Amino acid sequence: MALDLSLLVLLAIGLVAGVTSGLFGIGGGVLIVPALVAFAHFSQHKATGTSLAVLLPPVGLAAVLAYYKRDQVDVRAALVIAVGVFVGGWLGAQVAGRMGGGQLRLLFGGFVTCVGVALIWSAVQSLRAP
Repeated sequence: MALDLSLLVLLAIGLVAGVTSGLFGIGGGVLIVPALVAFAHFSQHKATGTSLAVLLPPVGLAAVLAYYKRDQVDVRAALVIAVGVFVGGWLGAQVAGRMGGGQLRLLFGGFVTCVGVALIWSAVQSLRAP
C-alpha cells in the first residue's frame, strides 16, 4: 500500500514545525499555517484552525519536558501566559471568523514581516555590542 502524497506533505510540515518548535519555540502559526496554505492548498481559515488543533494536544510536550529537566521552564509564567493564550485565542478566532481569507492572509503576512524585521534589528544590535 503506497502512502498518499498528501500524508507525506502533512508529515513533512509537522516534522519541520516540530524541529523549529524545539529549536526556537515557534512552529504553529509561523510555519504550519503558511505551509498548509502553500503545500496542502488549505484556505487561510482552515489552515489556522488546523494549526490550532495540532497544537492543542501536544503543545510541544516532549520539548517542554526536555527544557524542564534542565530547569529552563518557569511553570508559573507558563500557566499565566496560558490563561492569556486561552482568552486571546478565543477573541482572535472571533475576529478572524468575521474576516475574508485575503484580509486574514494580508494581516498575517504583515505580522510575520514585522516580527522578522524586529528579530533582524535585534540581532544586528546585539552583534554590534562589545
